[in-house]
Amino acid sequence: MDKIPVYFMPGLAASSAIFERIRLPESEFEMFFLEWEIPKEKESLSNYAKRMVGKIKHENPVLIGVSFGGILVQEMKRFIPTRKVIIISSVKSNLEFPKRIQIAKKTKAYKLIPVSFAQNIESFARFSFGKKVNERLKLYEKFLSVRNEHYLDWAIEQVVLWDRNVVDHEVVHLHGDVDDIFPIKNIEDCIVVKGGSHIMILTKYKWLNLNLPKIILGQKYEV
Repeated sequence: MDKIPVYFMPGLAASSAIFERIRLPESEFEMFFLEWEIPKEKESLSNYAKRMVGKIKHENPVLIGVSFGGILVQEMKRFIPTRKVIIISSVKSNLEFPKRIQIAKKTKAYKLIPVSFAQNIESFARFSFGKKVNERLKLYEKFLSVRNEHYLDWAIEQVVLWDRNVVDHEVVHLHGDVDDIFPIKNIEDCIVVKGGSHIMILTKYKWLNLNLPKIILGQKYEV
């Protein structure tokens, strides 16, 4: 029996190292890890997604994306048949964004973030992930590996300006109930992970390792 190919896409500016604690049974699944490419000049998210699809070497893969990576895999789904698409700590449309992102879109405030701010790991972590920065900085130093100025400007803009306003109900959404970036109050139709924060790919790996195989196979998972 062929193994099920599962491709993982990390969050904004992160490397695939964020998946280092994720283990799927090797008898049934084969894991592959995607990395962020530097976007081309004025490249749309759709075109970027189409380019990333070129890295998929299997038919009907499972795509799993975290945060901005979750947005990207939903765009990739438009170009290839997939067995399943799973997003973690992400959103299914721009209607699930918190007010601060909606305001940033209307006011174009995201354009005012200086490059030096985005390239500084501590400041970037505060902007991207909220107030609990001190306890997380060591994690960010390890996992936020993409510091390219063009990529950061592009990525922040693509999140804020994401134009999807209709949910793809085939997408499976895993979301923590204490996510401080995309608060659960704005999220509909998801599998709620109790105690899960925006970085639950690292902190709730035991739950994910137990339940991801079941979710992929369409079996009953544990709440």
